[in-house]
Amino acid sequence: MLPLLISKQIREADAYTIAHEPISSIELMERASKAFVGWFINHFQDKKQTIAVYCGTGNNGGDGLAITRILCDHGYCNIDVKICRFSDKASDDFNGNFKRLKTAKIAFQTLKNGSETPRETADIIIDAMLGTGLNKPLAGDYKKLVGYLNSLQKTVVAVDVPTGFYTDGEIAKNATVLMADLVITFQQPKINFLLPESGPYINCCEVVKIGLSEEFINNADTPYFLVEERDAHQLLKLRKRFSNKGTYGHALIIAGKDETMGAALLASSACAHAGAGLTTACIPQSGLVALNSSMPEVMALLRREDKLPDIKWDKYSTIGIGPGLGKEPETLKLLKAICKNYSRPIVVDADALNVLAENKALLKKLPAGSIITPHMKEFDRLFGEHTSWWQRLQTAKAKANELNIYIILKNTYTITATPNERLYFNSTGNAAMASGGMGDVLTGVITSLLAQQYTPQDACLLGVYIHGKAGDELALPNRLYAVLPTNIIARLPVTMAKLKA
Repeated sequence: MLPLLISKQIREADAYTIAHEPISSIELMERASKAFVGWFINHFQDKKQTIAVYCGTGNNGGDGLAITRILCDHGYCNIDVKICRFSDKASDDFNGNFKRLKTAKIAFQTLKNGSETPRETADIIIDAMLGTGLNKPLAGDYKKLVGYLNSLQKTVVAVDVPTGFYTDGEIAKNATVLMADLVITFQQPKINFLLPESGPYINCCEVVKIGLSEEFINNADTPYFLVEERDAHQLLKLRKRFSNKGTYGHALIIAGKDETMGAALLASSACAHAGAGLTTACIPQSGLVALNSSMPEVMALLRREDKLPDIKWDKYSTIGIGPGLGKEPETLKLLKAICKNYSRPIVVDADALNVLAENKALLKKLPAGSIITPHMKEFDRLFGEHTSWWQRLQTAKAKANELNIYIILKNTYTITATPNERLYFNSTGNAAMASGGMGDVLTGVITSLLAQQYTPQDACLLGVYIHGKAGDELALPNRLYAVLPTNIIARLPVTMAKLKA
């Protein structure tokens, strides 16, 4: 897992690298600037385009000055440098790169406190004003300048972090931030880049490695982690010779009602395709024909409105409950029966979550290690209204610990909160997967992994990763606009086999 650092820790990683590599701070800045330019020139190959580089007087501004000089060395000569001297302070590395800029005889303009903003005509704006050094909302000259640049709707490329954007912590809804078409960020994604608040400000982000100490990063005290392909490869188990259907568990999916049998079919099918040895769908009588005709591999346990189904609790390795189940009184009865009679971890989704939200005392009665999979609105119904995703992260971390459960908070970068107060961001998935039924598929996948005796944490991290990876393998190479849940289900065995190849 890649540890994700807050801004203070990123600065500490810089300092540690400088002390232990060893390397001077200005040469580390040079290395970062070369990494930025390497990506920039591959993306923007027209050297005739005009470029305006806006630099503050801190280290982010020093990056901007170094980037300007290196771009000139690569033949990008239509560059206009604007230095924002809105205070008397300047970092040593900014001053060092300022001397190098003058030695290279590259022209620059100085914007002073209270001065009029010059008219901007460049095709591309490189933003190197503030970076990770921001600790309060923009005000004064910076706010005025950013507002003007946003009004131009130019192509903006930010160095490490867009000006005005917080890398961690809460972002005010009315924050003034320079909107970036592309952010070329150093070493690792910043935590707030992975949250929906970044959407209005960042269109695309690319990470470039700059050689910060892996030792420091891997030993950093952080609750935030990014799940990558190598992690999924390590978590996924091989299916061994002489195994049989009993080896891979028996999953029970309690889902569907007369008008929402699709959810039950999706969850059950995903459970079987993800490798459960046996899958039983607990469905209404009206859904039996649909189940038998579409998924003959899945067994049926029928539900009737007037009484609970006769569930042989010891028969099942795990239970998934919720997709398409409805909020009828029977759903509450089923949840209560599970909490009373079943002690292994279960998966709770969709309507079962909504019933939990109306009967919060049941949250404390879920079997230890159980997994709930809310989207944002379901999460807030369970745990109260939140005004930011950063707040939701902190609540998820606390509630997972308090209730001894795993919380999968669905998002573009779906987050798994664990009882030991860690938060794992998923790195797979794409916008083509934004369609009804995707959550039902995810419930089936995670239930399947629990049935196969994965730990709840591994089932969460691997299930979310595989689900998104299948979508990536379908959508990205083929440039598909939309991928349906049934496409994901069919892809699951292929994705899992490729991960272990």
